Amino acid sequence: MDSLDSEILGVLREDARISYRDLGVRVGLSANAAADRVRRMRRDGVIRGFTTLIDPTAESRAGLVVFIDITLRLDTTNEEFERVVLKLPGITEVVHVTGAHDYLVRARAADPTELDTLLRTLKREAGVAQSSTRIALRAATGGPAG
Repeated sequence: MDSLDSEILGVLREDARISYRDLGVRVGLSANAAADRVRRMRRDGVIRGFTTLIDPTAESRAGLVVFIDITLRLDTTNEEFERVVLKLPGITEVVHVTGAHDYLVRARAADPTELDTLLRTLKREAGVAQSSTRIALRAATGGPAG
C-alpha cells in the first residue's frame, strides 16, 4: 500500500459509492487505474467490504434503538452470555469491549415496555449483573451532502 492507496481509502471513507471516474479525478488517476487499485485492495483484504449507515430513527417501525453497557456476573462466562444474548429478539449487535463494562449491546425495542422486558431477560437469563442503557436520539451525519 502506498500514499495513493491511502488517498483512495480516504475518499472511499467519505463516499464508498463514488464512481471510479470520479474517484480517479479526485486522486489523479484514470477510471481504470482507480478501479484496479480498489480491486487489488479488496483482493488483498485491505478493503473488507462496503456498508450502509442508517439513521436509527429513519425506520418508523424501529421504535427505540438502544445501546446497553453490560457487566457480567462473576459466575457467567463470555460464551454463555453470547450464546443466550444472540438468540434474543431485538439484539442487533454484541461487542466484547475493554473498560468498565464487559459488553456493548445494540438493540431495538418497540417501546419502553419491550425494552424493560429485554433488560429483565438479560439479567435473568444471560447472566448480566449490571447494565446501563442509552437510547439513540438521532445519528449524526458527517459525510458529504447529497
